[in-house]
Amino acid sequence: MVGLGEDDLRVLAGARSFERGLGYLDAVSGLEVGEGSVTAVVHGTDVYEVELTLGGDEGVSGSCDCPYGQEGNFCKHCVAVGLTVLRRAKTIPQQRAAARARASGLEAWLSALSRDELLALVREQIAEDRELRRRLELRAAAARSDLGTVRDRIVALIDPRPFARYGYIEYADASGYGRQVAEAASALRALTAEGQAAQAVGLAEEAIRVLGEAYGEIDDSDGVVGEAAAAVAEAHLEACGVARPDPDRLAEWLVGTVLDDSNDVTDLDPLDYADALGPSGLARLRQLAAEALRRRPSGWAERYLMERLVKAEGDVDALVALHAQDLDPSGATHLRIAEELESAGRMDEALAWAERGLRECAAEAHMDGRLVDYVCVRYAKAGRAADSVAVRRDRFRVERSLAAYRQLRAAAQAAQCWEAERAAALAALGEDARLEDGGRYGGPVLIDALLDDGDLDAAWREAAGRADDRQWERLADLSRETRPAEALGVYLRLVERSKEPTGDRAYERLARLLGGVRDCHRVLGTEDAFTVYLAGLRTELKRRRKLMSILDQHGL
Repeated sequence: MVGLGEDDLRVLAGARSFERGLGYLDAVSGLEVGEGSVTAVVHGTDVYEVELTLGGDEGVSGSCDCPYGQEGNFCKHCVAVGLTVLRRAKTIPQQRAAARARASGLEAWLSALSRDELLALVREQIAEDRELRRRLELRAAAARSDLGTVRDRIVALIDPRPFARYGYIEYADASGYGRQVAEAASALRALTAEGQAAQAVGLAEEAIRVLGEAYGEIDDSDGVVGEAAAAVAEAHLEACGVARPDPDRLAEWLVGTVLDDSNDVTDLDPLDYADALGPSGLARLRQLAAEALRRRPSGWAERYLMERLVKAEGDVDALVALHAQDLDPSGATHLRIAEELESAGRMDEALAWAERGLRECAAEAHMDGRLVDYVCVRYAKAGRAADSVAVRRDRFRVERSLAAYRQLRAAAQAAQCWEAERAAALAALGEDARLEDGGRYGGPVLIDALLDDGDLDAAWREAAGRADDRQWERLADLSRETRPAEALGVYLRLVERSKEPTGDRAYERLARLLGGVRDCHRVLGTEDAFTVYLAGLRTELKRRRKLMSILDQHGL
């Protein structure tokens, strides 16, 4: 089938589950091929149902009701079914055609049944399938406007207690609960369709409340409950559009629900209800949001709601005023204001706000880098290269990081003043390095800057007693052709420190260092000395078979 191969199965399952799946090929039975999916039964410790979905944007996926599969893993049973499909690839088209023929035959048979025969068949099925019976009972109650029965049934469907065996709903039970919530959403839509939209509004709001209270105690790793809850929210929106509830009351419910800290199961957007709210409801919504923000000015949800409403109104000045009430010390809020003003075509005001952010946050060690970039980009476009250098210089003085050094270098090179700026920047880093404790940023920043500039002579001078192993290795890598003897000394020292750690990552690093040792001996013309050194090292570490294998792979 398209999109399915052994490599896909191995990647999805992992080597261990793939190998174990090979042992279950004879345990697969009841293989049924549909359009883009296959189902089968696998006999293991128990009898497990497996479904593989193939093709489409998401590629191959599988589900199994074994314990490992219920945790979301592509288990050995999925592997067994996938391999069975591959081994029967030649017969798949015929099986798919047979499935279509069966579906067509079923449709024709049902169409030929009389009303009494169809009723008898439905009665037979609901006697055997309790879930089907409950769904039909709910639809029947909605059709005859039996609101008491509908309400009781919807409340029962969203009640999490039958699934919360230990006080919370485990992953294995979340899908079952999600199916019931989705069934409740269908019932709410049916209620609206039967002319009972007002009742559907109230029931949906109760369902959203219950779901919000329960969601924190549900392992919804696959998002099935969240999707079902979203369907309930959509049913509520649909019912409001038909019933047209009191705008003020709807606004109050929306604000209360959105700002409820315990309700994170539905991502309600009050603006989706604009049509149902009308002008008076939107005004009430804005009033309630403003009151909530005054009561809790630091509340994230309150501020976000207010921002959404103000932005939807298109009032840029009101949005700027709102942001200005809570300016983040990193400058992130100044940047947001600048971006909003720029989007409105108010370029000068935008830059003024960004510059204000630089001034007010100048002492912050962790200023939002995007604000600095914003200002420097606009300075560059305006031909203000010297101003851009000044901004980068100020940030470097506070941050003293390699990133800030690089940004200063780029700006100064564009302004053709890097030589002077570099001398001052390296002097500042050198002063940090000479402090008794190494400085707040330590010597390594100075060495990193010199390495980044390609100034290896200066880097060698500063490295003694200051560089860490990472910097020594980088310095040796860059110097093996020009200073092979000094680089060799570094590599040998690092090799000695790297003998003790174990594991693939440590072994790969050791092999890389030995490659450096080999290159230095090659440049020095002392390959025989390297051969003797490597033989001794391999003898010393010969018990580490994985290391020996990795050295072999690297030609060592």
